[in-house]
Amino acid sequence: MLIVHHLNHSRSQRILWLLEELQLPYQIVRYQRESTMLAPESLKAVHPLGKSPVVEDNGHILAESGAIIEYLQETYDSESRLKPISTQDKLRYRFWLHYAEGSLMPLLMMKLVFGRLGKAPVPWLLRPVGNALGQGVQKAYLNKQISTHARYLEDSLQKNPWFAGQTFSAADIQMSFPVIALLSRGGFHDLPNLQRWHQQIQMRPAWQRAIEQGGPFAIP
Repeated sequence: MLIVHHLNHSRSQRILWLLEELQLPYQIVRYQRESTMLAPESLKAVHPLGKSPVVEDNGHILAESGAIIEYLQETYDSESRLKPISTQDKLRYRFWLHYAEGSLMPLLMMKLVFGRLGKAPVPWLLRPVGNALGQGVQKAYLNKQISTHARYLEDSLQKNPWFAGQTFSAADIQMSFPVIALLSRGGFHDLPNLQRWHQQIQMRPAWQRAIEQGGPFAIP
């Protein structure tokens, strides 16, 4: 049976969702974030990087969300329910699988880090300087970059109801984490297509089952 090493409030929620979409049996090994919001050291016994998700299947130890999603789709989705058929949609599909973590998430992680420079664990004497630095970087660079990406996502979902085209695919599963992060910490409100897409994924029975299995989901 597939084993998912699942960290609460993390990218591994996407893997549970994919497995529910594929209706595959799996076992969850659960981990809780430390008070620092980092993953526990025990995850390093599974994979040297100590990150989640990690999946065990047929003797393989698989890490990185995009690689895991591609492996599961190629191995278990024999009817291509979660991958488009047409060449154009396949190209979109591949783009979003890589864009999610390669382009969008680094900006959102930078926004998270710079937004915390004025808070603990930064020493209290340095917090005013840290806060000024963090706010300055966000205003001068990050917010503009994220706004460009948000508009790109919004326009993409104006043309198609799903990221890879007219049908739901694993690209939507991969995009769920950064889009939810964008909506929760980006400060952008005029995104009706993204909001509609977000509501659509939450209505999927497999999403709801994944939440039941993985626990309440909120991005730190």
